[in-house]
Amino acid sequence: MNVLVVDDHPLVRKGVKSILSMEDNISEVWEASCMSEALLILTSRNPDITLVDINLGLEDGLETIKAAQEKNVATKFIVLTSSSKKEDFVKAQKLDVDGYILKEAFTEDIIYAIHVVERGRKFYDPDIMHHCVTQSKDRLLDELSPREKDVLAELGNGLSNIQIAEKLYISEHTVKKHVSSILSKLNFSHRTEAALYVSKNI
Repeated sequence: MNVLVVDDHPLVRKGVKSILSMEDNISEVWEASCMSEALLILTSRNPDITLVDINLGLEDGLETIKAAQEKNVATKFIVLTSSSKKEDFVKAQKLDVDGYILKEAFTEDIIYAIHVVERGRKFYDPDIMHHCVTQSKDRLLDELSPREKDVLAELGNGLSNIQIAEKLYISEHTVKKHVSSILSKLNFSHRTEAALYVSKNI
């Protein structure tokens, strides 16, 4: 297996190359610091796996992937980046990348991801998945009314509908309506999910 590392930081490229070179099933590791260098190697040497950083100085690593795809380059792309922004992850998914790993990942996780992708499966860093889900829920919280937020907080305290009604001085029927609305807006299927979310994030 041959691997291309695309990153504008020399130390990062050398570090990743050093790690990969110790793997028995990786025969050669190439480096590129920008889009033009990456496309030249991609079209001339056809690496099996290509690791691409999103921030390539003034260039966008995702644009490099897009350009390579337009040239029908047969390589599997793994984004290796420090960006945990949901929008970057979503853009990468739209390009159907084979993997997305944060640079803070352990060395063995990066190696594992490469092997998973080599076998034809996708690998998305669990940390980025959790971050994106949490970020999405945080935005959805803004859609809750002040009273729904009050009810959600009490769900997190483990209170029943009757207890919430008594504490907030509203009817049990009203609480049920609020709980139903909360679950719908936050895409939860059960009040337990809402309670767990509150205990972990609020």
